[in-house]
Amino acid sequence: MKFIFKCTLAICCLSLLIGCQSNTPTEAEDRPNIVLILSDDQAWGDYSFMGHEVVQTPNLDRLAAESVVFKRGYVPTAVCRPSLMTLVTGLYPHQHHITGNDPAGGFREARYPREDLLANIDTLAKLPTILGDAGYLSHQSGKWWEGNYSRGGFTNGMTQGRRHGDEGLTIGREGMQPIFDFIDTARTQEKPFFVWYAPFLPHTPHTPPDRLLSKYEAMDLTLPVAKYYAMIEWFDETCGDLVNYLDQNNLRENTLIYYLCDNGWIQKEDKNGFDVRSKQSPMEGGVRTPIMFSWPGQLAPAERTEFVSSIDLFPTILEAAGIQSPGPRPGLNLWANLTTGAPIERDIIFGEGYGHNMIDNAEPEASLAYRWCIQEPWKLILCYDGELEGYGADTHADMRMDPIRLYNIIEDPNEKINLADQHPAVVESLGAAIEAWYPLEKRKVLASSIENE
Repeated sequence: MKFIFKCTLAICCLSLLIGCQSNTPTEAEDRPNIVLILSDDQAWGDYSFMGHEVVQTPNLDRLAAESVVFKRGYVPTAVCRPSLMTLVTGLYPHQHHITGNDPAGGFREARYPREDLLANIDTLAKLPTILGDAGYLSHQSGKWWEGNYSRGGFTNGMTQGRRHGDEGLTIGREGMQPIFDFIDTARTQEKPFFVWYAPFLPHTPHTPPDRLLSKYEAMDLTLPVAKYYAMIEWFDETCGDLVNYLDQNNLRENTLIYYLCDNGWIQKEDKNGFDVRSKQSPMEGGVRTPIMFSWPGQLAPAERTEFVSSIDLFPTILEAAGIQSPGPRPGLNLWANLTTGAPIERDIIFGEGYGHNMIDNAEPEASLAYRWCIQEPWKLILCYDGELEGYGADTHADMRMDPIRLYNIIEDPNEKINLADQHPAVVESLGAAIEAWYPLEKRKVLASSIENE
């Protein structure tokens, strides 16, 4: 089965690389500008266009109305650094080996800039580098963990090399001018551009403007929730500023915008912090996010019901830019599906989760906590005994008390009822699919009843 799965994956990747090019620009001057908008620590349902009855996101609502929107999007892992690296490389964390936020032993400023603590990003093919080779200028702002922005292949940027993103984290919270200046530079040089807008929003610290906080405080919400909702609306305002700038400079018609969140968040009602079923967990609250693509005149707005993953974005964006992928990637190239409306021919997606700290850069399994998959209507989560060092280790410990979990996420989207004991055949089948996708070399397994059969 492993051989068949790998062969099928290779054939699919090859076919996607040489697939339909009829709607793809081929000359540098015809390439679209590309803008990534990435929110940080936001629940998948905390948008007006996703049906939230309190929080207001008018700018993202407008963008969604102009987009192909996948309301059932996912990221493979629910921690920001590995999630961002999946966007940059098109690889799963167990493939790019950046599985957590900090090195083993925890973060210390004096150690962090050392090359050996920044994993192996220099050896990986990166989206900004590939775009640069095709004539793009690129700008990094917001979250970026991998040293100076240049190490990601960006031609321009804000982060100098400290944890999280240092100077880059001022974007959005202190205005959008660095991005606007970059766009002006690219226009002057008549270059297509790629903008990485990954602000520290609505991420903690939840310090929204008083004008927004007072609005939500008046709704009889607890203070932590009011602050979180105000942060979301603040982030939404910055997204509006960015899209409006493109409009005002007559750039929108040749700009592809894609949007998602790096990982989920469920705000605690009575105090600061997140619920254990969100960030760092494999639950819907941790890994689900809306994913949308907007390009006026090229993509007809639509709401799509298929499952998609952030692993799909790397090949899709390259295809939209008319650039061949540097090699097979596990994600699907969705461009033909976006342009024609054709259904996505895939019925299963996968993900994984690790401890906050990377115990061993060369061995992802050292901190492996979960592998999971979704095959409608089922979601299977299997738990493993990797070392869970660092922030949130207690969160993982609580989650892994139930090591085999099967949910019908269509009927039970909040994952309240574990059906593993009632459907052993489904557990066995999906467990085999997970093993074929990401085989474990060392079987440090809590879910031993499945793995040892």
